[in-house]
Amino acid sequence: MHIWTEVARTGLSAGDEILLLRRNDLYEIRYNGMELMSSSCHQSEDFLAEKALRLLGRPARKVLIGGLGLGYTLRMVLNFLDDGAKVVVSEIVPEIVHWNRRYLGHLAGNPLDDPRVEVRVEDVRHTLENGHGPYDVVLMDTDNGPDHLVRTENGDIYRECGIRAVERALTAEGIAAFWSSKPSPPFEKRLDALPWTWRCDTVALTGGRVDAFHHVYLASRDAASFQYPRVVGAAPAMTVTPGRNATASHGLESASSFQLLC
Repeated sequence: MHIWTEVARTGLSAGDEILLLRRNDLYEIRYNGMELMSSSCHQSEDFLAEKALRLLGRPARKVLIGGLGLGYTLRMVLNFLDDGAKVVVSEIVPEIVHWNRRYLGHLAGNPLDDPRVEVRVEDVRHTLENGHGPYDVVLMDTDNGPDHLVRTENGDIYRECGIRAVERALTAEGIAAFWSSKPSPPFEKRLDALPWTWRCDTVALTGGRVDAFHHVYLASRDAASFQYPRVVGAAPAMTVTPGRNATASHGLESASSFQLLC
């Protein structure tokens, strides 16, 4: 029987522990014993990027990713971008950036080595508010979703302040996507309160998992973004299962003391 072995670990100031584990060719990052991300299951991370970039309907010039994880979302974004485009990745835990460079880069084709990538070791909320945009696409994979937080401080990202910060950072036709482990009716009500069109897509995961589905919320001020077909880019089509769609007229991103400006 093969068991998980510890590759590296780090801790946060609050006493939280983050582990990088390996079993054969599989890698996991765990936070206080909870699996946050695994190389065995990244369909929804891929979908987060691919769906938003296809809905945009044109090559994105600038993309923001909140949370680096194992690099799969970043790789999918790069598959869609032209040579002159740029991806900003906000990751507040410097060790996760280091682990990607030293241990994990091969999993997604070493995306941090791409010259189009800028890594900012900071809270994604700080990146949103500091005028580095506007972005054609903002991808938020900063926790387990609005209602299943690893750190309660991350909840600001999914409250009205956080959603409005994302909206302000987007171009007029830009697309925002939020990863979530579960559907979130309270988050949907907050999306309803903004002048956005939005939908929630369900992604079927690898067989045998207890959490058989993950979810991606997509939102835009431009209702035309949700008209089909809007296909751009060289990435192959994914094998996913779109589920419930909601329309109104889904990693670890540890929170710092930075406060969003409402």
